[in-house]
Amino acid sequence: MSVVVLGSANLDVVIDLDRIPGPGETVLTDRSSLGRGGKGNNQAVAAARAGAPTRFLGAVGADESGELLLGGLREAGIDTSLVRRCDDITSGTAYVMVDRHGENAIVVVAGANARLVELTPDEVDALRSAKVLLMQLETPMQTVVAAARTTRAAGGYVMLNAAPYARLPDALVEAIDLLIVNEHEAALAAGSDGSPIELAERITERIPAVLITLGAAGSLLVRRGHEPIRVTAPQVDAVDTTAAGDTFAGAYAAAKVAGLDEPACLQLASSASALAVQRPGAVSSIPERAEIDAALREFYPR
Repeated sequence: MSVVVLGSANLDVVIDLDRIPGPGETVLTDRSSLGRGGKGNNQAVAAARAGAPTRFLGAVGADESGELLLGGLREAGIDTSLVRRCDDITSGTAYVMVDRHGENAIVVVAGANARLVELTPDEVDALRSAKVLLMQLETPMQTVVAAARTTRAAGGYVMLNAAPYARLPDALVEAIDLLIVNEHEAALAAGSDGSPIELAERITERIPAVLITLGAAGSLLVRRGHEPIRVTAPQVDAVDTTAAGDTFAGAYAAAKVAGLDEPACLQLASSASALAVQRPGAVSSIPERAEIDAALREFYPR
């Protein structure tokens, strides 16, 4: 029983700044680095490092960036046998600006990620065998819809992290078991403003469950017909929030596969995310399971 992550893989160009520039403004820095990223890549690594057998479905270019991305996935123990290699396009690239407070602004060039269309027979088989399917919205919507419907029809659990946010087609809404969003994305999904619980109640009119991440305020899980579950966030000093949400989603998927109850899934995901924000980078910041277990004992003592 495994986690299948369908999504993007990007080479991250990380630029450290005192502050993120406004429109028309130029800001100088001498601090930059390259790293592995992409929401799908990050979430797959987070799931694998949190202990789940993980397979990644995505696309990279036949370039040095693609080799770097595949190497990182394999180092994390992820099955990359179905990752597509595209000869006539570069791998996806993300330009990540991080300020001195750890906040970020990101521009993504899709590259090979845009070629993830028309599921192959082998990809369909992988989706049918998934216990949990985790997806985002950095790959073509038609593929996200097809994958969700395939896994749901086979009895798997479908999780969608609706980021970057886009309107969700009815066919996708009907195939989602859990929507994961931050508070801004929750307001877009609900079509109105309101408190997190109000937003969640509107969203669950269409989708069975929603998990809203609230940054330093923690997280809220609302499942239709059940009492809401809230988990507070560990209080830590953030260095870089780039992979916080992806780490949370991937770790939650791993906890779900492991059969933990919902409060325990949230606590494990929150602990993993709290560790990630204390380190720079995307994939490089994602913790291993032993670290998460130690953090759990510290942050959520029973």
